[in-house]
Amino acid sequence: MIELVCPTVAETMALGRRLASLLHSGDVILLSGDLGSGKTAFASGIAEGLGVEERVTSPSFVIVRTYTGLMPFTHVDVYRLQSSGEFEDLELVEYAADGVLVIEWGPAVAASVPRDHLLVTLEVAADDRREISLFPKGTWRSRPLQELQL
Repeated sequence: MIELVCPTVAETMALGRRLASLLHSGDVILLSGDLGSGKTAFASGIAEGLGVEERVTSPSFVIVRTYTGLMPFTHVDVYRLQSSGEFEDLELVEYAADGVLVIEWGPAVAASVPRDHLLVTLEVAADDRREISLFPKGTWRSRPLQELQL
């Protein structure tokens, strides 16, 4: 596990940009945190790091948005899904296999994604800073995540 602190939303996005430099096609990232914890800001940073020029917004109501960059960036919000079966029916892991798949509220569908994924938890501390923990699973353990620390 890697623990990081981001005092501002801008630094949360910058962390996402740094993470983008370590990503490969087929990567899956699960984001976990309460409303307002910075999940979409973190995802936006990843998208920027992947060369996405469009503004990234939360896909809360549409469930999935795909953006074009150096590789496809698929941003999913499973908050409104009723079951992991609904997620599986969307076949998003297969759909995003040639790019990066980032899933907000990801632990709800963890059993439906590849064993090799990165879980990112975001918590807001009393002073509004984000405490971010990275939990690499499977082959993610061999990636240089410690490079994300400044």
